[in-house]
Amino acid sequence: MSKFPSASSLEPQFIRGMHNLRPHHHGSVVTIGSYDGVHLGHQTIIRQVAAKSAELQLASVAVVFEPQPHEFFAGEEAPARLMRLREKALSLFDAGVDRVCCLQFNQALRSLSAEEFVRQVLVDGLGVKHLVIGDDFRFGCDRSGDYEFLKGAGKRYGFEVCDTHTYEVDDERVSSTRIRAALERADFDLAGRLLGKPYTVSGHVGYGQQLGRQWDVPTANVHLRRYRSPLNGVFAVRAQLPDGRAVNGVANVGVRPTIGEKIKPILEVHLLDFDGNLYGQMITVEFLHKLREEQKFESLDLLKAQIYRDIDQARAYFSA
Repeated sequence: MSKFPSASSLEPQFIRGMHNLRPHHHGSVVTIGSYDGVHLGHQTIIRQVAAKSAELQLASVAVVFEPQPHEFFAGEEAPARLMRLREKALSLFDAGVDRVCCLQFNQALRSLSAEEFVRQVLVDGLGVKHLVIGDDFRFGCDRSGDYEFLKGAGKRYGFEVCDTHTYEVDDERVSSTRIRAALERADFDLAGRLLGKPYTVSGHVGYGQQLGRQWDVPTANVHLRRYRSPLNGVFAVRAQLPDGRAVNGVANVGVRPTIGEKIKPILEVHLLDFDGNLYGQMITVEFLHKLREEQKFESLDLLKAQIYRDIDQARAYFSA
């Protein structure tokens, strides 16, 4: 178990796996879902959970899965993820959850029937007293786990169940799919309105080939550790550094086809007018404007020349 900071009255906890549940975790107000993005619709559910948690004087718990169920089934063909697990957990804590319980979605878990999931996870594991679910929630290998099933299970096992209504922006349902589509077309304004905050990517800076350093354009590399990203291309960005500074920059998100070494996408950020060492440190990158698509160049010299043009374009964007 690892702990994350939160404004909650209880000390927030990240619980990885059922085997890490302890007797003091028994008795809780629970919600379940992928919660990718923790968008405005998700935040509505969390507020409902937090309110019931305060009323019953019980801990609030969000149950999430890793990998996400659709990633387990679709593998490399799964839709791009909006955030990594750490970002999701921190966002859930910020939204008001006391505990995040992350279950490994594997063959054993996906084989559970809806009844077995309720009994093993919700009742025996978490001691659920109140369950809040989204209006489209389904679970169980037989797909029988829906709102009506849970209402019946609640009567059998002694917990209450309520669902939440669809949350809309511009008369359209807020969903991770809609946010993903907005990001793919670089509509950062709409993505931010659906998320309730600007779209960002956070991660630790790692080592790369250091080609940029050789060309006097050093980059902070963040490995996204996923097969697909909702973003692809070159962007004007703003990076939040560990010391609190916000620094403008230009970023590439993609597989670096000219170098030809990447299967999974990587985020590379060149910070404008910055001189410092960020290796091993956490940065948060906000995407502001798309400059161009990622492309393959015939030579490293052509790539280098284009990088200089990207930097000039980014500077022009920020000066405007």
